[in-house]
Amino acid sequence: MNTVSSLHTLTGNVQAKVEAEISRTRGVLRLAPCWVPRSFLQPGKRLKLHPDDLYAFGLNRGGIDERWFASTTPAANDNRTPDEGLSYCVVGNERFTLAQAVADTGATLIGSSIWNSYKKWPVYSKFFDNMGPIPHHMHQNDAQARLVGQEGKPESYYFPPQHNNVGNNFPYTFMGLEPGTTKAQVRKTLENWNKGDNGILDLSRAYRLKPGTGWLIPPCVLHAPGSLCTYEPQWGSDVFGMYQSLVEGREVPWNLLVKDMPAEKHHDLDWIVEQLDWEGNLDENFKDNHYLEPVPVADTRSEGFVDRWIVYGTVHGKQLFTSKELTIDPGTKVTIKDGGAYGLICVQGFGTINGLPLNSPKLIRFHELTEDEVFVTADGAAAGITFENKSETEPLVCLRYFGPDANPGAPKIGAYRQNSFA
Repeated sequence: MNTVSSLHTLTGNVQAKVEAEISRTRGVLRLAPCWVPRSFLQPGKRLKLHPDDLYAFGLNRGGIDERWFASTTPAANDNRTPDEGLSYCVVGNERFTLAQAVADTGATLIGSSIWNSYKKWPVYSKFFDNMGPIPHHMHQNDAQARLVGQEGKPESYYFPPQHNNVGNNFPYTFMGLEPGTTKAQVRKTLENWNKGDNGILDLSRAYRLKPGTGWLIPPCVLHAPGSLCTYEPQWGSDVFGMYQSLVEGREVPWNLLVKDMPAEKHHDLDWIVEQLDWEGNLDENFKDNHYLEPVPVADTRSEGFVDRWIVYGTVHGKQLFTSKELTIDPGTKVTIKDGGAYGLICVQGFGTINGLPLNSPKLIRFHELTEDEVFVTADGAAAGITFENKSETEPLVCLRYFGPDANPGAPKIGAYRQNSFA
């Protein structure tokens, strides 16, 4: 069995290696699984990671509750390993980070538009999998994050049915604040931090989570993700501020509220309250403006496949990321063209992608290499990637996410209501 530890890690410029590989595969780079632990959360056990490996980073680091896809973003964890959060490309018996590949090949890998604008792959996605809810928190916007040398983080959610055979302890997410909530009320919850439950959820409302649906969450909007396993296309940042002091009896330390705020503001309660997007949090039509259901790209069921938008819409008028779910019937072969580079994870079935093996494993060891994840170059996506379902009985299902402005024709929020390809 091939393992990550058996690979030779390349350093220095990898341009020639990348260009040779994408020429051979017509735009496909194999990626190794990227596991991330969180010290303050309890794993939900739906990542297909072997139960013996849930604490592979060590008990002190916490359980593994996330798998990151096509990531060039370091995880903002204390005591992290040097490459934590970074995806590795696998070519033969060698590996190198996707971040290095992008730095050395630029537009050849991610397309000229994204390269010229960002000089990096600015987005990533993950599976986020917990036994219970996590604290009510927000992610800073760009201006706020720049104060501590970071970038802001809008994000999105999709709840893949393949990873949600059980809902775990609390499949509901609190989002935003109840209309009419005042800044003084939120400030009072911060004053009460060390008294136990500071009561921030009393000021919010919960929404039941449903597999096969999703949400789009702008920065500075409070949310307390529930216990469904979540696919999360998002901006390439790991900033956050947690506004809830106690979750399921577990203490949330003050430093997780202020970790991405300037040191001189760590006890300025009025300033911390003002970090929230008050208009966004108090939106009386919050669900209508943030809820997502899949929208088919076209009526292709008679051709043996369906490609569906699962993340779409804009954040403050900008398309920062989008995502699609491709389902291919048994025995079907199809070529799919897209408007930009993407990261792909196979969540069900087996087959090929441009002739390379593609399959969703039943169980994964921590150091094991898989055949379920790839990065597709911009040119490869534009030319068309060929998928073939080799099963006689089971669909082949893949999720893929895209960077900024890759899909100008993507639907707007609420488009599922007008879906004519039900």
